[in-house]
Amino acid sequence: MTERDLMRAFARGLRDDAVVGECMTVNPETIAPDDTIEHAAVLMIHGGYRHLPVVDGHDPVGVLSIRDLVQVFLEDTAPRGA
Repeated sequence: MTERDLMRAFARGLRDDAVVGECMTVNPETIAPDDTIEHAAVLMIHGGYRHLPVVDGHDPVGVLSIRDLVQVFLEDTAPRGA
């Protein structure tokens, strides 16, 4: 369930007894642990995603965020607090 899913649910009038399955993205785009960073970036850019579930077969093993990709592509050289 994404932040976007939650905002859409609130806009529709989210009930107190609503369950995740009623609001979540069904069959989300996923990547495998051995997919390339480039492939993940392409999926995120073309799909407008900020997060991608990482699955090994049918087992979820993590979530890749756009922030994770930025850290790979950009070296943080600014000192903290600057």
